[in-house]
Amino acid sequence: MTPSDQITDTCDSAADDSFVIRVHDRYANIRADDWRRLGGASKDGTLAPHNPFVSHAFLSALEDSGSATADTGWLGQHLALETASGELVAALPCYLKSHSQGEYVFDHGWADAWERAGGRYYPKLQCSVPFTPATGPRLLVSDAIDPDAGRAALAGGLKALTTRLGVSSAHVTFATNADIDALTEADFLHRTDQQFHFQNAGYADFDAFLETLSSRKRKNIRKERATALKNGIEIEWLTGSDLTETVMDAFYAFYIDTGSRKWGRPYLTREFYSLIAERMADDVLLVMAKRDRRYIAGAINFIGGDRIFGRHWGCVEDHPCLHFEVCYYQAIDFAIRNRLDFVEAGAQGEHKLARGYMPVTTHSAHYIPHPGFRNAVEDYLETERRDVARFSEMLADHGPFKKDN
Repeated sequence: MTPSDQITDTCDSAADDSFVIRVHDRYANIRADDWRRLGGASKDGTLAPHNPFVSHAFLSALEDSGSATADTGWLGQHLALETASGELVAALPCYLKSHSQGEYVFDHGWADAWERAGGRYYPKLQCSVPFTPATGPRLLVSDAIDPDAGRAALAGGLKALTTRLGVSSAHVTFATNADIDALTEADFLHRTDQQFHFQNAGYADFDAFLETLSSRKRKNIRKERATALKNGIEIEWLTGSDLTETVMDAFYAFYIDTGSRKWGRPYLTREFYSLIAERMADDVLLVMAKRDRRYIAGAINFIGGDRIFGRHWGCVEDHPCLHFEVCYYQAIDFAIRNRLDFVEAGAQGEHKLARGYMPVTTHSAHYIPHPGFRNAVEDYLETERRDVARFSEMLADHGPFKKDN
């Protein structure tokens, strides 16, 4: 669809005002100042803590850098709920996708089954932050509108766009509980998965956190941290004006090395890193490892209102336990020192459990118009939700903390 294509004539809010939903193919077509007024509003209208991944700066950097564009299989179809006078009051990041890469909620089995049955799974609509498995608001609303009405309007608009484009499905991934409630009310199917997050219980410092662990786990972490820093390795935290082009060059070399081995072709371009350093440097934390005055490894994190999000890491030298130190322990240390409540360490990884990261359920919602296909997926998801819950409970029972905590 073309920029500013209108997909619904009116949507009724709680105050019976008239709204329209328009579709934009690029964030450049939406004013950054208008987007900043949007967030994950609660029922009382208060906004959720800052989430850097749904900021205009981050989302536009993905597009402007060539990382998430039509050429890479991410064609923008961003829904904007506007008043009759053109004021943006709610929005939904959305893409028309020709594949399922870079999503971290895996539906390849659904695609295979539907195409074996004679259907066409791609293209599909994907409502997410590209390449970012982090929970955050997807149905973004401002405090100028009732949040329930705004979410309901966006959910209805997404269903209308799915029908108009004639695509197989629409998927809203890593959504908040409030968004999931609105989407399931609108006949979306609910899916769960699992990640591992650290929760800061008001620890005075890293040692205070360690004291809550079992003796064996505490000793193991101390040993890993000491091992990681052998051979003269030092750790630096870089943010804000520290994020020079030289630093970003070094980190991009790490990213390319790891990305090439894991995915074949890394998702993010070098320009992306320059743009986030330019547009949102205070939201970015690089944890960099240095040896002999040369950076040898690093992890990129993003700082939210109440948490730090670990994203990806890379290295040009292999050292025992350095990955654990740079990605997990340094993030915990940063959160404790800066009084942040959580560390989200990205997708997958049961090995995080022994390092203080506990299982947390993540949520997505899926709209499938075809009745037969929908019923098959619904049956699958019912079983999957039970399995996820059982597995999370089992893992939690084997956490690293003392049993009396």
